[in-house]
Amino acid sequence: MSPTVFKWRGYRFFFFSREEPRPHVHVYCSDGEAKYWLEPTVDLARNHGLSPVQVNELKSIVEEKRNELLNAWRTHFAG
Repeated sequence: MSPTVFKWRGYRFFFFSREEPRPHVHVYCSDGEAKYWLEPTVDLARNHGLSPVQVNELKSIVEEKRNELLNAWRTHFAG
């Protein structure tokens, strides 16, 4: 299961349910996918196919939505 937290400009921000315990978010679009760590700070974990401009723009969105993403992470993995 991979719950979607939100969508923005054609990007899907989501989690994989049983991937690893460190909070992170995956971001997918038709160009590729990136993974960002949420703790201790927002940082790019990996990138497949996205341009540097996309990676930086998405990092800004993840930073902006970090609290929302962490709350969704904690809610999802609490059960």
